[in-house]
This record gives sequence, C-alpha cells and structure tokens, in this order.
Amino acid sequence: MYTATKEILLPTTMAGSLPRPGWFTENLAGRPFRLAMADRSFREQYLDAVSSFIRDQERAGLDIVTDGDARFDNDVGGRSWISYTMERFEGVSPYGTVPYRYPERAQHAPGSILHEVHNSRVLPIVTGKIGPGHLEFPMLWRMAQQLTRKPVKIGFSCPNPIGSLLPNVYYKDRKELIADLCETMNGEFHRLADAGASIFQVEEPWIHRIDVTDETAAEESVRAFNRSVRGLRDKLELWCHTSWGNPAQQRPSGPDKIYGPALGYMNELDVDVLTFECASTGGFELKAIGEKITKPKIGTGVIDHRSLQVERPEEVADLIRKALEYIPAERLCITTDSGFGREGMARRHAFFKMVALVLGTNMVRRDLGVAEADVPAADERFAAAELE
Repeated sequence: MYTATKEILLPTTMAGSLPRPGWFTENLAGRPFRLAMADRSFREQYLDAVSSFIRDQERAGLDIVTDGDARFDNDVGGRSWISYTMERFEGVSPYGTVPYRYPERAQHAPGSILHEVHNSRVLPIVTGKIGPGHLEFPMLWRMAQQLTRKPVKIGFSCPNPIGSLLPNVYYKDRKELIADLCETMNGEFHRLADAGASIFQVEEPWIHRIDVTDETAAEESVRAFNRSVRGLRDKLELWCHTSWGNPAQQRPSGPDKIYGPALGYMNELDVDVLTFECASTGGFELKAIGEKITKPKIGTGVIDHRSLQVERPEEVADLIRKALEYIPAERLCITTDSGFGREGMARRHAFFKMVALVLGTNMVRRDLGVAEADVPAADERFAAAELE
C-alpha cells in the first residue's frame, strides 16, 4: 500500500540513525522502553533528541522523516541496531553474556577497528521459547509521530540476522528459532500498523550477504523475511532497507561483495520499497538493479553514510539522473546509503548531507517539471546577513 510516497515524485528520506547530541547521555541499558520513560532524565533527553532529529530533517526538506533511532544506546560500533530487539524478547537471558560472533569476524585481526568493535559486543542467550517480551514498537512510533505532521518511518532488524547471530541453548534447530522470531515479530509489526503508522521499515534481510549459490539457503531467507512481514502491505507502506553496514563508520564486507548475484531473490521480498546502497559505489550496479528489481519501488542511496565529505547537490543530482536511465521516476525513491550511526560522524555532517540530498533531488525535479521540496536550511531569506 503506497501511502507516504503515493503523491510525490522522487520522495526523499534517510535510512534511520542520526548522530547523538552530546547532551544525550542517558541509555536504555536493557530496560523496557516504557520503564525508561518513567525516568525523568531519560524521558527528557530522549524526547528532546527525537525532536531535534525530526526538526533537522524538516529543515533539510525530507518528505519522510525518522526518529533518528534515538532508542539505541550510545555503544561501541552501533551494537544497539540489533540488540535493542534481541534483549527484549521473551525467552532470552536478561543481559548480554556472550561475545559477538559475526560471520566475517575472522577477517578482522587484532589492531583493526572492526576487531575492537566486534570484541566489544555481547549478546543475550536464547534460553526459552521466543515470545513478544517488551519490544514496544507502537510506543516508539507514537513518541516520534506526535512531533511532526510528516510520516515517521521507524525501522527494526528483520528476524534473519537476529536468528543467525543470537547464541542459543534452547532450540535444537536454528530454523525453529527463526520461525518463532518470524511469528513474534510479525505480531509486533502488526501492532505498530494497527496503532496508525502509515510507513514502516524492516531492515537487512541479509540475502545479499549470504552465499546465494546455495539456492536452498537463499530461498529459505526470502521465505523467512516474507513470513515476518506477511499482511503488512495491506495496512501501511512497507520499506526494506539493505546496505553493507556501518559499524564505527566501516564497511565490514569486502569490496568484492555486490548485490548482483542476489537481485533475483531480493525481487521476491514482499515489500513496497526496497533500498540499495549506491552512493559509495558510484551507482555502478544501477543498471542491474533496474533490470532485476521489477516488483517493489527502488530506493536509491545517493549519500555515503561512511564518508565525512558532504556531497555537493550537483553530485546527488547526477547520481539520480544515472538511476533514471534504468528506473522510471515514478518507481524511484531517494535515500541515504544507510543510517549515519551514533559514533563516527558529527551531527553537522549528517545535517548538511541531508540538505544536499534534497537540493540535489530538487535539481532533478526541476528537470522533470514537478514541484520542488521546501528546504528551510537553504532559504536565502534566513541566511546570515552582512553587518548593516
């Protein structure tokens, strides 16, 4: 169901996370969100942070905004991206106790930043049957949506990476674990939709990161993702975000990893919009993406989330024009490659990257003869004047 992007040509958004303000010092630290919101210091800092995140996105002129992933703790390398959900299921130990086991960890030797990132992460253990626990997706969305009239897109990891990474002493077959994760998360996703959200993002099915020459594994991955989101498209606009990651502003996968081999499987994901990291690669896969992804709309990343270099609007416009050679304008959404994270980038960098995203998109909208977005941050009337 197209709701947020229905009336907009080249709708703009960003993936999710924004750098934390320096004054946001409180963390959830494993607490249920509702319990943390009873803490006056956390509540004030959290709501102020979400308000700041949304206001920055509105000043930049984005059509769809996010809550900046403000619920994530200020941890090393962005662990909370996946651990927020992991820690709050029924059936897991209450605290992380097991070192992080990432499939590519062996490639990162001592002395590398990713070695430090991965060794700083601990995960809860599955000790019983997975159940809803304290995920509280509707409350997180309500806290953000009350602050803006623009649609708020919040995002959560899908069951695929969660089930692959969670240490487990309960399920004899990991497929059973993933099946229960799919059922539990589908229920939580529907509670979010029933609360009134018009758009939602499920993140990183990891089909592009697995060995898709194993057709059975690839097909199982698609089926698991689709089980977790079944029925959602009847209620809201469903996005699926994919990228190559951003722990401590790093790309954990080598440069040889590309979307190409997985595109046929990705086209079977039951979503309205499917996003791709394209800015960091100069868009060299856009032709293949346009040819293979025929069912959902395509979200093209035009801003590099790992670089501190702020893109010029002209660079953004050129990448969008390149995308339009292979993807019709009515099927194209404009986004960042991934979230900006909470550790490696300043708020100022992220803000001006979002401004560049919209200014570049406006250039292309001008080419197409359609309405441009208002960008208050670039309005000359509000620029600092010379001394009078």
